[in-house]
Amino acid sequence: MSVETAPTRIRFVLVGTQHPGNMGAAARAMKTMGLSRLVLVAPEKPLDDEAFRRSAGAEDVLGDAPVVATLAEAVADCTLVLGCTARARRVQLEELLPAVAAQRALAKAAEPAEVAFVFGRERTGLTNEELQLCHLAVHIPSNPDFSSLNLAAAVQVLAYETRMAVLGGIDGAAPADPEFREQPASHAQVEGMFTQLGQALDDIDFHKGRAPESAMRKLRRLFLRTGLSEQEVRLLRGILSDAQRMARLANAKPE
Repeated sequence: MSVETAPTRIRFVLVGTQHPGNMGAAARAMKTMGLSRLVLVAPEKPLDDEAFRRSAGAEDVLGDAPVVATLAEAVADCTLVLGCTARARRVQLEELLPAVAAQRALAKAAEPAEVAFVFGRERTGLTNEELQLCHLAVHIPSNPDFSSLNLAAAVQVLAYETRMAVLGGIDGAAPADPEFREQPASHAQVEGMFTQLGQALDDIDFHKGRAPESAMRKLRRLFLRTGLSEQEVRLLRGILSDAQRMARLANAKPE
């Protein structure tokens, strides 16, 4: 896929939006920059007349936006998920400036692969659990004395940087040979592997009574940095399955 058509694989995901008008304004911000894939996750209120008025010509983007119940559902087929956050969280993710994030997103979309920018609620942003589903964090360096940024304005910043990345090309990107390129694992496939990893660690008593959250956060960061392929996920899950089988045999009582 060319750089010019890569944006068709980039979606903007709004999570728990509280004001319908902000969804319309976000659709307008996207369309002005040549982006059209909007996904709404559990908005507090349904789309209304104000939302379509504020879309101001982007009624198609807004009207075509699927509404889903969870962020996991919205990004299940994505290979790269970038969570936009205004402040540091307990979830430790590599943090990118918008221009760098747009370059990463475009390069991944051109492989081709599905990519998502995720935006949280107007008042509280994304929860730690939602950020846990992201691979990278994006931070807009606003004025620290007045850092409040409207949701649609944040969408506009990322949409603009994505547009600039398209117009400027991908720095240092070389076309991959499709004959030898492994298909990147989807978000759902990687999350399935993490679920099995957590179960396997419990099965072999890895934590020794300690809380598992810290180890799992570190392991998530480790694996997410590698950009796992479908084949690598299958290999890892095969190893985990064998480890779980051996743990069951070891724990089985003799006849």
